[in-house]
Amino acid sequence: MAVRLPKRYLVTSALPYANGPLHIGHLAGAYLSADVFVRFLRLMKKDVLFVCGSDEHGAAITLRAAKEGISPQEIVDKYHGMFEDTFKKMGISFDIYHRTTSELHHETSQDFFRTLEKKGQFTRQESMQYYDEKAQQFLADRYIKGTCPNCKYEGAYGDQCENCGTSLSPTDLINPKSTPTDETPVLRPTTHWYLPLEKHSEWLSKWLDEGIYKGKQMHDPKEWKNHVLGQCKSWIDGGLQPRAMTRDLDWGVDVPQELEGSLGKKLYVWLDAPIGYISATKQLAADTGKDWKKYWQDKDSAIVHFIGKDNIVFHSIIFPALLHAHGDYIMPDNVPANAFLNLEGQKISTSRNWAVWVHEYLEDLPGKEDVLRYVMIRNMPEQRDSEFTWRNFQEINDNELVGNLANFVNRVMVLTHKFYNGKVPKFEEEQDFAGSHGPLEDSFVEAELMDVFDMLFEMREKIYLYDFRGALQQMMNISTVGNQILQFNEPWKIVETDPHKVKAIMNCCIQIIAALSVAVRPFMPFTSDRMRTMLNLPPIEEKGELLKVLDRLAEGEYLVKPGHLIGQPEHLFSRIPDEVIQAQITKLKENDVTAPAADSKNGKAAPAAIDGSIQYEDFEKVSIVTGKILEAIKVEKTDKLLKLLVDIGTEQRTIVSGIAEHFEPSSLVGKDVLVVKNLAPRKLKGIESKGMLLTAEDADGKLGIVAPPAGWPLGSKVK
Repeated sequence: MAVRLPKRYLVTSALPYANGPLHIGHLAGAYLSADVFVRFLRLMKKDVLFVCGSDEHGAAITLRAAKEGISPQEIVDKYHGMFEDTFKKMGISFDIYHRTTSELHHETSQDFFRTLEKKGQFTRQESMQYYDEKAQQFLADRYIKGTCPNCKYEGAYGDQCENCGTSLSPTDLINPKSTPTDETPVLRPTTHWYLPLEKHSEWLSKWLDEGIYKGKQMHDPKEWKNHVLGQCKSWIDGGLQPRAMTRDLDWGVDVPQELEGSLGKKLYVWLDAPIGYISATKQLAADTGKDWKKYWQDKDSAIVHFIGKDNIVFHSIIFPALLHAHGDYIMPDNVPANAFLNLEGQKISTSRNWAVWVHEYLEDLPGKEDVLRYVMIRNMPEQRDSEFTWRNFQEINDNELVGNLANFVNRVMVLTHKFYNGKVPKFEEEQDFAGSHGPLEDSFVEAELMDVFDMLFEMREKIYLYDFRGALQQMMNISTVGNQILQFNEPWKIVETDPHKVKAIMNCCIQIIAALSVAVRPFMPFTSDRMRTMLNLPPIEEKGELLKVLDRLAEGEYLVKPGHLIGQPEHLFSRIPDEVIQAQITKLKENDVTAPAADSKNGKAAPAAIDGSIQYEDFEKVSIVTGKILEAIKVEKTDKLLKLLVDIGTEQRTIVSGIAEHFEPSSLVGKDVLVVKNLAPRKLKGIESKGMLLTAEDADGKLGIVAPPAGWPLGSKVK
C-alpha cells in the first residue's frame, strides 16, 4: 500500500467532562500520547495543530450543580480553570484549550445541525422516555437511578452501573427513581431528531476495513489498533441503529429555534462534544490567522483522535457518520485509542475516590511532573489495560531515571568540568575506545554516533506508528549506550595515562547528551529544558530540531563543537524515599469511600484484585467441559456481549460472553470450545447466562478461543 504523506496534521484529545478533576487514567488514556505525538511532529518540522477543550454540557453538570447549590455555569467555570492549570503544569502543549459553552461553539454546532437538517440527514422519531411528573421534565439517563438488573446494585444510573460496569438503558433498571425528586418516573412520548446510522454502514465498513473513502486511499487499516477496528466491526456487524441527536434538557446547545418542535430541545452529546474539536480549531484560526478549513476539509490533511477505549464508537463511527452526512469534511486518519489504566489492582473509580488526582500529585510531589509523564508513557495501556502502582512508580524512577539517564548525564558533566574546565574537548579523529557493543570492541566517535542515529530513527518510526512505549525505550537506549561507554572505558582511571582516548570518550558522550536533550523532548519536556541549560545550548522551540539532529548525524557532523563551554551540572532526577511512597499509598486507601465495595446481596466485601494464589482444592471445584458453539448473536444495546448457544454433550446452554469486540458472531458458529460448566447462573442484559467460555489474551490485547484437541467428544471433562 502506497504511503500517504499528509501536508498537515490536526490532532485532538478527548474533551474532558467538566464535572470533576483529572486523574492519572485521563493522562494515560488520551493526553500524554497525543502530547508525545504532537511534540514529535513539531520536532520533525511538520505542520500540526493540537486542539482540545472542556466538555461542559449534559445532565451530569446540572446534577453536580444542584448537589453543590450553585449554577451549572459556576460548575463548568471551576473545572475548566482547573483543567487548564493542570494541563499546563503537566506540560500538555495544546495549541488551544477551548470550551463548549463558548458562543463560537454554540454557533458552530447549530450551523452543523442546520446543514444536516437541510440535507435531509435526520429523521424525526417518537420514543417513550421517563418523565418526572413532580419536576415536570423529561429525565436524562443520569437523572434516573435504580437497581441494576445484572448485579442488583441499588445505585445504578440509567446509562451505566458503576458497581459492575454494565452499560444500561433507563428502562433496564429495576424500581427506577428520579434523582431530582426521588419520585417514580413515568414513560411519556417525546419526539427527537435521529441520525440513521444504518444508512452509513456500507461506506463505514469500506473506510474502516480498507481505508478507502470516496474512492481514494485515505489510511492504512494495518496501522489501526486491533481493538479499535474490532469494536467498530462488532457494532457494524450487529446492525447499526438510529441514534438520537437531541435531548430534552435545560443545559446545553439549543436546537436551532427556527425549526418546528425545537422548544426545550438541546443537542445531544453525540453531536455536541466532537464538534468541540471543530469550534476549537475555528477559534485558533481566528486568533492566529490560520485557515481552519485546511485542517478539516483538505484531503492532504490528517486528523488523528487520541481517546480512551470507551469513546471508540463515538470517534470511529458516529462522528465520522456526522462528518460524512455534512459532506464537506475528511475522515480521521487514525483513532489510536488506549485501553484503561488500573490503580493498585483495582479499576479507577471517581465515585469511590479511588484515583490519583493529578492536581494533588503536583502538590504532593513538586518538580516531578516528568517522572509521572515517564511512568505513564512507560506503562501506557496502548493495546491492553495496564497498571499503576506507587511501588512500581518508585522503582522506575530510581532504576531508570536516576540510575540510567540522570547518572549518565551527571557523570559526563562533572567529568567534563573536572578534566577540561567545562569545555568540550577536541580529539584525534582516529582515536578508538571500547565501544558500547562490548568492552573488547574498538569503536570511534563516528561509529557510536551512527548508532545514536539508528536509535533516533527507530524512535521516529515507532512514534509514527503510535508505539509510544517502544519509542520511549529507544530513547532510553541512547542513554544506556552512553553509560556503557563510560563503564567499559572508565575514563576517570585512564585520564593521566591515555588522555587522547579520554578526550574522544568525553566528546562522544557530550554529543550523545546533546542528541538526548532533543530526543527526550516529546516525553519529558521539562527535563529537556534542563538538559539544554546544562549544555549551554539554545532552548528547544519545537521547530524541526529533531530533523536537524538526524540530518547532522547522517552527514557526520557533530552536535556540539570542540571548545564549547557547557553549563554547571545538576541532578536531573533524585531517588524517592520510601516514606513518600507510603504516604501516597496510605492517602489512597484512606480516601477510598467504599473500602472496598460490598456485594449488595450478601454484604461481603468484594476482592480488591484478581491476582493471588489459590488452593488446589479450590481449582478442583471448577468443572470444565468441551463444547461446540451452535449459534452466536450480538446482544442489543451492548458493545461487548454475544449470546451463544453451546452444546456441551448432555444439554445445550445459553452463555453470554463479553467477546463481541474480538469476534464476528458468524465466525464462532461451529467452533469447539471449553466451558466452565458449574458457574452459577447470572443475568446479563436480561439474559440468563449458564457458564463461561475460556479465552486467552495475547500481548496486544487480542482474544483467542481456548479449544480442546480436535475430535474430542462433547462434554469431555478437563482435568
